[in-house]
Amino acid sequence: MVQIAKRGYTLFISLYVIMHFIVYFNGGESLPAVLSLLGLVAFFTGYFFLPVKQASISLLLFIIALIIHFTAGTSLVEASVSGFTVMSGLIALLLIVPVISWVLEEKPYIQSVINFAQNLLNTSRKFYFGMMMITQIISYFLLFGSIPMVYGMVNDFLSNQKGEVWENYKGTALLRAFALTTMWVVSIPSFIFAVDALGASLGLSILQGFFLSFAGILLSVLFSHFQERHYGVDLTEGIQEQLAKIAEEKKDETDGNRNVIEFVVLFVTLFGSIFLLNAIWDVRLLNIIPIVIVAWVLLYFVFRRRIGAIADNGKAYVKKHIPDKAQQFSILLAAGFLINAVNQSGYGEYIVDGLFYITEAVPFLNFLWVLPFVVIILGFIGLGPLTVIVLVSGILQGVELPYPPEIIVLGITSGSVISIMLSPLILPSIILSSVNRLSIIKNGLLFNYKYALAFYVMVQIYLQLFVLFFL
Repeated sequence: MVQIAKRGYTLFISLYVIMHFIVYFNGGESLPAVLSLLGLVAFFTGYFFLPVKQASISLLLFIIALIIHFTAGTSLVEASVSGFTVMSGLIALLLIVPVISWVLEEKPYIQSVINFAQNLLNTSRKFYFGMMMITQIISYFLLFGSIPMVYGMVNDFLSNQKGEVWENYKGTALLRAFALTTMWVVSIPSFIFAVDALGASLGLSILQGFFLSFAGILLSVLFSHFQERHYGVDLTEGIQEQLAKIAEEKKDETDGNRNVIEFVVLFVTLFGSIFLLNAIWDVRLLNIIPIVIVAWVLLYFVFRRRIGAIADNGKAYVKKHIPDKAQQFSILLAAGFLINAVNQSGYGEYIVDGLFYITEAVPFLNFLWVLPFVVIILGFIGLGPLTVIVLVSGILQGVELPYPPEIIVLGITSGSVISIMLSPLILPSIILSSVNRLSIIKNGLLFNYKYALAFYVMVQIYLQLFVLFFL
């Protein structure tokens, strides 16, 4: 029964994504209803095999949406037709982005990049900076899958270095680096949804997000210096010992350099194609990215004359990985239904007005001070950054705000950065704890609360200066 349900779910969610593109590019009065029906069927099919714990969040969001519709007196029929189409673009993105990993699995690109950069990473500060940068780059391709991948490679490299000091050193670099990607990386679904929903400029959003992300990396490097002094251990000595051991092994290696060049070309072509198409093609960014990814992956395997690998990877992906995403997709479908309910009922304006009332009641406080805490608080009750940003951006989408959309995007994503670092209920922290065997509380809250506070202050200085000088 479970296997039949999984196959049915895979079929319906795949048809849902295909229908999304048909509706977007061809239109038609009846097609949105078909799209919504497929979403509704996929939503309920997931509950035939999802454990109760995994199904609880999406059910909660769905029930809240129903309560809003009943109290506001809005039509449930119209809500069902429109509510399950809200997240179709984001689900299409999430379904297709993991296909990028097929390319990375073809050659040891990431290992080659790390080996190539080893001579530049000969002190604890440089190595820490390097870990954060490579995690951000790999996050572009693998999202939070970058955490176990980079941890595994760094752990192999530092195989003789054990203890809490080293786990703090590795864990904070990886978790903070991934968290910071949510401010600027174009393949991170939460970032793209916020940009798309709020109508922000992609270029400006990436530019300011990258600037503050890089500042956050430098801030983290500074914090790692004080943390090393706190433990009283010379990490540079341990790193240089490992570098000396592998120096001879890598002396005659030539394939590694070729892999590094290939990786750079792959990164530039994927990133550049998205930017180019976004500039010349009047299509939503949520639709451009999946199209570019599919074309990019196909061209890669055609160029390498490994077309059969596409079918092999595709079969494995459809059979195993799509059903594994049922929890995430169910939450998004329910979130879309809830966003539609909030907007139809007009409650969204009340929520935003309430936030403005709070900021007006407290001297020297404005909306931008409070906005990140909405994301942080919801993160501590189990809602991941993607779900929270979808909800908050969806609500703010229909409300007039006195700030540029790029500033709102930054306020929301800065909250997601802190939420990822601190909340014990967010997936990146759980994944990190599963590989380094430390508690989720220690990996997240205890190791990062001081840094999170400093990061919040840094971002707010930028936001408040912008308000002071430009608004």
